[in-house]
Order: sequence, then C-alpha cells, then structure tokens
Amino acid sequence: MGALPATQGRWGGGRHTVAGERSTRAGVSICCMNAITQPQIDNRRHARFLYWTGWRVCDIADYLGENAKTIHSWKDRDSWDRADTVERVGGALEARLVQLILKDPKTGGDFKEIDLLHRQLERQARIQRYQEGGTETDLNPNIAARNAGPKKAPTRNELSEEQIEQLVDAFREGCFDYQLDWYRAGGMRTRMILKSRQIGATFYFAREALIDAITTGRNQIFLSASKAQAHQFKTYMQAFLNEVVGVKLTGDPIVLWNGAELHFLGTNYRTAQGRSGNFYFDEFFWVHGFQQINKVASGMALHKKWRKTYFSTPSTMAHEAYPIWTGEQRNKRLPADKRVRIDVSHDALQQGRLCEDRVWRQIVTILDAAGRGCDLFDLEELREEYSPEEFNNLLMCLFIDDGDSIFPLTLLQPCMVDTWETWDDYEPFAMRPVRDRPVWLGYDPSETGDSAGLVVVMPPLVPGGHFRVLERHQFRGMDFQAQAEFIRKVTLRYRVTYIGLDTTGMGTGVAQLVRQFFPGLTTFSYSPEVKVRLVMKAMDVIRNARLQFDAGWTDLAASLMAIRKTMTPSGRQMTFVAGRTDETGHADLAWALFHALHNEPLEGRTGANTARMEIIG
Repeated sequence: MGALPATQGRWGGGRHTVAGERSTRAGVSICCMNAITQPQIDNRRHARFLYWTGWRVCDIADYLGENAKTIHSWKDRDSWDRADTVERVGGALEARLVQLILKDPKTGGDFKEIDLLHRQLERQARIQRYQEGGTETDLNPNIAARNAGPKKAPTRNELSEEQIEQLVDAFREGCFDYQLDWYRAGGMRTRMILKSRQIGATFYFAREALIDAITTGRNQIFLSASKAQAHQFKTYMQAFLNEVVGVKLTGDPIVLWNGAELHFLGTNYRTAQGRSGNFYFDEFFWVHGFQQINKVASGMALHKKWRKTYFSTPSTMAHEAYPIWTGEQRNKRLPADKRVRIDVSHDALQQGRLCEDRVWRQIVTILDAAGRGCDLFDLEELREEYSPEEFNNLLMCLFIDDGDSIFPLTLLQPCMVDTWETWDDYEPFAMRPVRDRPVWLGYDPSETGDSAGLVVVMPPLVPGGHFRVLERHQFRGMDFQAQAEFIRKVTLRYRVTYIGLDTTGMGTGVAQLVRQFFPGLTTFSYSPEVKVRLVMKAMDVIRNARLQFDAGWTDLAASLMAIRKTMTPSGRQMTFVAGRTDETGHADLAWALFHALHNEPLEGRTGANTARMEIIG
C-alpha cells in the first residue's frame, strides 16, 4: 500500500501543485523504502483513502495518474460516500500505520505513533462490534471487570453518630410530662397503660421504639387490632426521621444498618410466630381473641432483655384483657396465700406505679394530659361534643358496662377484621378504591353541637353476603355546606348508588345541597318507629356476622356499643338512644351506618325483592 501525501488536497493547510507532487513521488518512495524494491500500489484503494481525507476526484486522478472518469467509477461502485465514520477513520488509521511500518529508519516518534495507531485500531474494532449488536462491554472492557466481582449491597437506613444524637435530643425535647413517665419506666419488663384517646401514645411509642432500635440494635415488634393501624407506627417513624435528620426509612419490615428489625403486624398471630424483640400492643382492650394473641406476643419477649408494652383506651369489663389489667387472672392460678390485691383506681395509678405483680401500670385521662403539658384540647368543647358516657369511656378511661347495650363488644368483635389481610379487592389509596363496584353512603347530621358522621358501605354482591364499611368520617365544627361538599367528593371516588340521610337539625340543609348532585337521595325523619326499623335491620346484619369493618376503628365499635333500648316518655313505645339519656345526637357513626344498611330490605335480598333483567336473544 502506498503512502499518503503530506498534504490533503483542499482540506490541507496548503496544496502542492500536481506537477510538484509528481516530481517528488519517486524520491519519497525510494527514501521510505530505503533500497527496498517499491511494491505495486493499489491505486483504487489509495484513491479511496485520499477521497476520505478530503481530496477532490480530479486531484486524485492527477496525483495517481488515472483518468478522472475511472476515479468517479470507483467512487460509485465502491460507495465511498456511503461509508460511515468508523470505516473512514479505520481506513485512514490503516493507511498511516502501513506508511510508518514501511518507513526505515524509524525515529522514536514513529514508534510512539505506531503504538498509538494500534490502540486506536483496537478501539475502532470495539466500536464496530458494538454497532453490530454488541454490548457496552465491547466499548469499555472495564465494565465486565467491574460487574464480575461480588456486588456489595447498598446500605439502607443508616445513621451517623451525629444524626443519632440529634434524634435522641429531639425525642426527649418533644415529650410531654406524662410521656416522660413512660420513658422513665422503659426499663420495666412489662408496662400496661390505660389512656385517653388522642393523647399521643402511638406517636410517642413509635419514637421510643425507634430510638431503642437505633441505640441498642434490639428488634421492635408492633401489634395492633389491624395491620393498617400497626402501620401508623411506621408512618410516625418515617416522619420523625425525615423531619429531624432528612433520612427516609424504607422496607417492610424495616431493617436498620445495625441489624435491628422493625415489624408491623395485625392480630393475625400466625404471622407473628417466630419473631422476637420488644413488642408494643396497641388497643389491646379492643382485640378479638386477646388471650390467644397474647400468648404468642408474650413468647416474642420471652428473654429477659426484651420489654412488653400494652396501651389502650378502655372498652368493656367483659373483655378478655380486663382480668389481666386488674390482676384477677394471676390470682386465679395461685393459692390463696400468694394472691395479691392490685389497686387499679385512677388515684393509685395516676403517676404510674410498679404493682405487686411486677407490672408497671398507669392511667392517663385527658384531664391528666391537659394538666401535664398537653395543650391540644378544648375540654369544654369536648364535653359538649360527647355524651357523658362517651366522655367517661373514651377520655376519662372508665370501662363500659355493655350489659344494656344492643350491640355488646362480644357481638361486634367477629365484625372487626384486619382489612389489609382479608379484603383483597379493596385498594384504599387508589383513585377508585373498589373500581366500579356500587357503594352506599349513610350520613347522620350534627344536632346540638355534637359531631356528624358519614360511612361508606360496600353492599354484598350475593344475598347473605358481607357489608363492608370502607370509610368512616366524623365532622366537628363544620357547617352544612362543607359537609355536603365532602359528600360530593366521596361520590367522585366511588360509584355511589344510594345515600341515606337524616334530616334532623343540620340534616335539612345538607340534604338540600346533596340533592343538587344526587337527586335520588333517601331521607329519614326520626320517630320511634323509624328508629326501631333502623336498629332492627342493623341487629339482623350484625347478629348474622354480615358486617365487616377494620379492627382498628374503635370509634365505630364504641359508637355501636352506645346504642341502648329505652321507652318513650309516654311509656307506650320502645325506642333506641345513645346512652342512658335521651340525647339522640350522639353515636353518629352508628346511626350513619344504620342509614346505609337500611337500603337492604329487612328480610335481606331475595328473589322476590331483587329486580333482575334477562336479555333473551
């Protein structure tokens, strides 16, 4: 192969005359070959390289001594213009490399250039393989070497010493005085706390458990009445870390860099077996089958290094956990001389106390919380919103005697299910949680300053199936326009086919607005007969275990438990009220549920009362 000229036609810094090129051609060849016989040059190939370096066809013809038409013919037949960049560069590299190899003697710079050209040819070969369907390893062999070794798993949920210190400080500074009692009792093997609603117990224990896992590496296990409620612990932890140090906790279960595991479980005790660590049992007074679940939970903390924490609002004295709270269950299995009496009164347990059975107990009412730093409540407003019985039970930590209740807790517990485990076709965070399934709404208005309630119920597809309460909402301090707007937004998420609404009090204004977007509204005007019909239908559904709602919704259960039978002032008719007084504006969630269930006839769906359409082709 012949050598390329030093200048490159029109693209060079200057161009020799054709005559000058011809006059020096023989001399350059002889110098390069150094007495070696000059080989025959392939003009066709040489012309192609010259063309790719920018020479014009006429100049190439003059330089090689060929006819211009011949050069044009070569260009067309060999498709010089269709060659891609890789081919052109490769051809130029090859020509220059051959020129240097034939040169004799060679300088040090020639050898360096030869080495450089060889490396460039190797790169060109890799590029060509990649273009022909290869991988990125063809372009960069280091990728293969990088991927060949064992991969190091990325470190998740890792914190520095400085971040840990920030978290501990933020945790202690964010505690109310009564929460510091819980903190100081953290070394006790067993803690049982009876507490008011909404005083930040779940919030506190989520942070406490996280700090313990970070600083000690111990596992933490959270049990709640439902898995959805258990994941509230996870939400509080994630928010705490993100707020203080900007770290996002990931995983389920959460595994920290120090090996500590954080598990979030519902009351499906089968999923809890085989785990060990500190465990927190939320709302244990509302759990169905407490004794069996507690056996499994106690096994999680069997080693002396683990801690057990029970906390809940009170339910009823008939609950399985009540004898454990009072110490009666312990006394039953002991001889008479070893039995101890445990004072579980509020006066005895207000500040927290290690009792005779080595269980640390405390009662924290809403008044205790308000007196010890919690300024989140308006107590006078709450006394107006709740009936005396509801206030005493939910906020003052007094147990319910549900013997007179139409819906005692034992009757409701089979209806309280772990919805995350049992409802496979319900996606609560989706735009359409149940897709195109029909749902019914029930609404109970506010009367005299108490709360209003709204429930979303999905009816069964088959006669005798389950009614599922998908959502429940309570409105406090909202006007009827805001409540109607909230109902309208619910109709955008579900295919609502029925709305039952009580027109008592604010219900009249809400009904007028709801009719504007739902003309088929069903209204109720309360009378003893109407109340009896509503309650009878609900009793039929619940007694036949046809109602399901999330086990963590203790407010709905408490609302149902408040319904009692009484007589009208005349003494001639039976009616139903919320509580022992005639304050019918309470238990709003229960009455809202009754309004929704009423859309099914009392006898249920049968072939006689269910319309069917048959299309015969």
